[in-house]
Order: sequence, then structure tokens, then C-alpha cells
Amino acid sequence: MEPGSWEPAPGRPLKVAGAFVAGATGVAGMGGAGDPLWAAAVVMRAEPDRRGVWTVDEHVMRAEAGAPYAPGFLALRVGQVLERAIRMLGEDVDVVLLDATGRDHPRRGGLAVNLGWVLDLPTVGVTDRPLVAGAREPADEPGSWEPLMLGDERVGAALRTRAHARPVFVHAGWRTDPDVAVEVVLLVTDRARTPEPLRRARRLARESRALDEGRVDRLP
Repeated sequence: MEPGSWEPAPGRPLKVAGAFVAGATGVAGMGGAGDPLWAAAVVMRAEPDRRGVWTVDEHVMRAEAGAPYAPGFLALRVGQVLERAIRMLGEDVDVVLLDATGRDHPRRGGLAVNLGWVLDLPTVGVTDRPLVAGAREPADEPGSWEPLMLGDERVGAALRTRAHARPVFVHAGWRTDPDVAVEVVLLVTDRARTPEPLRRARRLARESRALDEGRVDRLP
């Protein structure tokens, strides 16, 4: 565990950022250095009693991929882009949610760990599937979870955020443990399967991409 492990302060609102990168449509192959990318970062305020989350600030930008795509090396391709987008937010951030793994990685250092170290911010990864770890299917009830295991190490959780929907995989990142990661994700998950800050960032990045690629005339 990294020094200074973090957990939410009891009884106070939490500012949770979400950041997401969208690649260009129609790119052949796995992707190369210099490919166009659209990165969005959002920070939302969450109340401790789960009464809801509200957008405080958001930013979207266009950039270029820093490296070709290679499994296990996502940080080289999109890490700097995400860092820039998050740093452009005009609000202090308590914790960052990323579409990335943390310790569920062959070197125990996925993008969520690497970017958290660079930003000096606690991070949590949220993905649709694990990378190299495994977990049993959680019960079909919101809030149910099963440990995500890599060998004998618990690196996250398979978490059911909505009944009758696929679980998300929640990854401990920089300065967070699996229990804190689950707590943060549940706090900022509303009606959708994906936590709200990450869902909003994904939508912004994809809308900006569609506008720049000429597939829409204006944003909603």
C-alpha cells in the first residue's frame, strides 16, 4: 500500500472527478502514436447521504495519442492527455474515477495507479471487465459485490450497481484500497450502471468527437 492511504472524510461532501478518452472512429488497426483523441474531465459534488451528485466543473479537449496501443501500456498512450484534462478543471478534486485498471495488472500498475501518482490524487478504476484478475458473479442486487482477486491479493471488486445489469469492475488505484474504491463508486452511482462522473466524461468526449468528425452539426 502506498504511503498516506486515503479514505473519504466522514460526513462531508466529496468532489469526485471522472475522466475519459475517446479515440477517432474508423481508425484501422490497434492505433498508433499521433492518433486524434478527445479527453473529457468532469468533477461532481456528492453528498455523504447519497442524495445525489451535481456537476461542478467540466472540461473537454482534443489531443494526440502519445504512443501506439499496446496491451498493458495504456498509460503511455493516453496518460498525458488525461493528466492535462484533469489539471484544467477549475475545482479541487478529492478522488478521480478512470476507465482503467489499478493493481489488476501484470505489474500491479495500471493506468489508475500511474496517473494517480503523477497527479498526486487518489484514484479508482472502473472497467467493464477485469484485465488479469478474476471474481465470482455478485448477487443480482444493487450494492452486492465479490472480491476481484489476482492470486492471493484482493485488487478490487466485481460490483453490481443495478439489478439485472452486468457488474462493473472496481479497481483500487493510487492511495485507495478495494473497500474505499467500492464506497466511492456507490456514492456517485445514480440510475445508470456507470458512476455519474465517469458517465458524464464519456458522454462529453464522445459528443466532442462526433462534432469534430462532422457526424453532428451541434452538441445537444
